[in-house]
Amino acid sequence: MNDIDMLVIIPTYNEKENINKIAAAVLEASPHADMLFVDDNSPDGTGQLADTLAEKHARVHVMHRTSKEGLGQAYIAGFRWALERAYSFVMEMDCDFSHDPNEIPNFRDAVMGGADLVLGSRYKDGIRVINWPLTRLILSRGAGIYVQIITGMPFSDPTGGFKCFRREVLESYDLDKVKANGYGFQIEMTHKAWMKGFRIGEIPITFEDRKEGTSKMSGNIVYEALWVVWALAIRNGFRRRAKKQV
Repeated sequence: MNDIDMLVIIPTYNEKENINKIAAAVLEASPHADMLFVDDNSPDGTGQLADTLAEKHARVHVMHRTSKEGLGQAYIAGFRWALERAYSFVMEMDCDFSHDPNEIPNFRDAVMGGADLVLGSRYKDGIRVINWPLTRLILSRGAGIYVQIITGMPFSDPTGGFKCFRREVLESYDLDKVKANGYGFQIEMTHKAWMKGFRIGEIPITFEDRKEGTSKMSGNIVYEALWVVWALAIRNGFRRRAKKQV
């Protein structure tokens, strides 16, 4: 019997220092999960290392994209790949160990327990962030509060990227219409599920800043999130007015 029911999607761009170690850690932590590396034509050879892993491990898969189009579009490509197959649960996860692979079974337990989307929260029941400067911690926590106020979503960490979707949630999305990347992408995907009435849960995670490789954080990612939040809030308003008119 095949016990694989989950796909862990890991976008990569110049992650040669981390890819072998993250693959080993995920495979060991979750016997129920396959992995899909979505590589954006990394010039450092990350894609070739991923191919070598796939040759050695039947549970490792690789998608090669021709250019660096952003985190959100990498995940969209991965979601499409997952939906073409029989996975029940689909996870987002970073390659740099800021997301602990040992947490994966906790996400699976939460969706099997009834949640449709599970968010890994750095701020649920306290702050669990390691090796971040105070300025970035304040920016991240402030962004979460900002999203809560503008959109009305009650979640403590809406910009986080460690999450697990039940298949039916992804099937309900029109993936062609998702254009955001970075934090904006994470906010939009959760907002879509929330507006559709899916059951969304949060579990506490510990987030540790990367030890190897280079962060992909940029000012453009932050600016994008600012306008995405307002676009979602406006969309909320239109839908509320439409419901009142029915």
